[in-house]
Amino acid sequence: MKDIPDESIHAVITSPPYPMIAMWDNLFARLSADVAKALAREDGNRAFELMHSELDLVWVEAGRVLVPGGFACINMGDATRTLAKRFALYPNHSRIEMKFLSLGFDVLPRIIWQKTTNAPNKFMGSGMLPAGAYVTLEHEYILVFRKKGRRSFDTAFQKSRRQASSIFWEERNAWYSDLWKESGVRQAMDNYAEKNLRKRSAAFPLEIPLRLVSMYSLIGDTVLDPFLGTGTTMTGCVALARNSMGMEIDKEFCRQAQDRLASSLPLLGDCVQARLVRHADFCANHIDSNSAKGYTNKWHGFKVKTQQERYLVVPQLLEIKSKDGRLTCAMHEMPAGSMKGWE
Repeated sequence: MKDIPDESIHAVITSPPYPMIAMWDNLFARLSADVAKALAREDGNRAFELMHSELDLVWVEAGRVLVPGGFACINMGDATRTLAKRFALYPNHSRIEMKFLSLGFDVLPRIIWQKTTNAPNKFMGSGMLPAGAYVTLEHEYILVFRKKGRRSFDTAFQKSRRQASSIFWEERNAWYSDLWKESGVRQAMDNYAEKNLRKRSAAFPLEIPLRLVSMYSLIGDTVLDPFLGTGTTMTGCVALARNSMGMEIDKEFCRQAQDRLASSLPLLGDCVQARLVRHADFCANHIDSNSAKGYTNKWHGFKVKTQQERYLVVPQLLEIKSKDGRLTCAMHEMPAGSMKGWE
């Protein structure tokens, strides 16, 4: 990340490897020989701290490259593991929160992503016997941090970009909750999600970065994913007319992310259409088009609930081009005059 200029990124949205989850042991061991030694000794607490020390290097750089008021959103799950015949929880989310506190970030309310399990036995340990069973983890966290207080929007161009980046009233009500259920998060993307994304990566469903990018950045902002993986965050940025950067140490993932982005135009078109259909359904049930209730969006002509949605822009992606290993997206169609100074 050293080549990224200071205070040039508006949001960091990522899902890194989870410390103390066995599938990532080899990755952390390659980064630090001390991790491998701690695991060999079955010293879980030492391995936990050493793994997080590797992630800390990224969080320090995130603090450098984020603009004042910029956000970092990190999808992270805790880990449970038995080492040296001792079962324990390794609280990844709280360890990361403490690191961001030490870096001077404001720690904001976290989101609990409640996941669905079909397991018939939702406990671990000694079954019906007391003092030996453990609850099952059925959630992950989306941690939210802000650098140096609120972001300012002083110029007419900044204000118009913020208005164009508004979200729908009904989206606000669903997204700005501290509990996201997996059924709701995956609902829009079930037909498109690759079944093997989580086998080797920390990939989250596309709906999660679509929400986070909408909530914590503006059209035209630059979003960074320092753990690119299969490119889910960058795909969400393309759909929402944000610039994006991704970093990845695994060449196979780089190729997979590039292929995914290059072929994502139909998927992203369906995302936009699904969003508009959901809004139309909301309007049909909650806004009477023949009455004074609600407002009309200036650029698209559909009904909206609040005044702040009148200037909301739904970007339309025209084309994704791939040439010489580089990807570029053709300009999104922006309604004429929707953002003064937009280019």
